[in-house]
Amino acid sequence: MENKTAVTALAALAQETRLSLFRALVQAGPAGLAAGKISEMLGISPSSLSFHLKELVHAGLIESRNESRFVIYSANFAAMNQLLAFLSENCCGGNDCSAASVSRCEPQT
Repeated sequence: MENKTAVTALAALAQETRLSLFRALVQAGPAGLAAGKISEMLGISPSSLSFHLKELVHAGLIESRNESRFVIYSANFAAMNQLLAFLSENCCGGNDCSAASVSRCEPQT
């Protein structure tokens, strides 16, 4: 992942509503949620929700698909995992970031 792509994704998540929205879609899993359900769950007006969904789609963090008369949104797990890998690729001084090594990873002073 390039720095610019990571910055775009992090900027999209650096807003409380979008972060809550993304986390709800991650929790929903690959099946995703209809826009109306998201609006209801998070208490976001449809017009505001559209703006936030657009920002997350632009960042590549979520995807949409049509099912009947509904638009279903779901987290882009591949993009999320790429962002997480990018953020942690040099953790622990470049050593493998397995669960065991992360527990031993100490910040350098």
